Amino acid sequence: MAMEKEWLAESFRQREITRSHRALESEFAFYDAVRNGDLEFVRRNCESNDFAKAAGMGILSESDLQNMRYHFIITAALVSRFCVEGGMVLEQAYGLSDFYITRMDRLMNSEDIVQLHHVMVLDFTERMNGLRQLPEITKPVKCAVDYIYLHLHEKIALNELAESAGVSPGYLSKLFRKELGINVSDYITELKIDEAKNLLKYSDMPIVEIANYLAFASQSYFVHVFHKRMGTTPRKYRESFYQRERSLVWTRDKLIP
Repeated sequence: MAMEKEWLAESFRQREITRSHRALESEFAFYDAVRNGDLEFVRRNCESNDFAKAAGMGILSESDLQNMRYHFIITAALVSRFCVEGGMVLEQAYGLSDFYITRMDRLMNSEDIVQLHHVMVLDFTERMNGLRQLPEITKPVKCAVDYIYLHLHEKIALNELAESAGVSPGYLSKLFRKELGINVSDYITELKIDEAKNLLKYSDMPIVEIANYLAFASQSYFVHVFHKRMGTTPRKYRESFYQRERSLVWTRDKLIP
């Protein structure tokens, strides 16, 4: 009974200060855009800085900073679920969500949380956009791709990959190249380098740990492969990202370089 009275008082207070939640149509349009890989829509949303605006944002805490933290977590959860519905591997989507929530938890001001929100939703959108660019693939190749995502932090043998897809190694290799235009080992390497780029940008993990985490034979081999793919070393890649971050200037309602 006491809780009911408290809720009635709170609902009356919120009506008095005319705070209303954002229209569902607007919310779903945003999450649909992420799921569909619509980079233009999501970039516009980030530029308008909607996430930082209190108007229409539900009150989950009396602290503005804590309120933003809660809404960041909600956004991460919803974005990951929408992306799974759109075809992203479940473990990849939830892993990304956990990664960004953990990083957000270390931030101590609203501006940094807003910035990380933009990085997160654009990361999800870019990944979904990449999925949209993939041609129609057969079930064995789809199974193989899913297996690679799930075991990206391990050494992946072609025999195990073929077994997961229910075909022979030779047939999978031919099918993979035919449908994706790339051989299996190069595809695995590309995904590992993409993961390494995110870890270099959004974590403080030492380069040697990144190499071990992604199951490269050694740190020197990881550096060699990274340089071959990216034209720069992991250390310089991380430094260049930090330099770009420091050059950004926040204004009241948008981020401008």
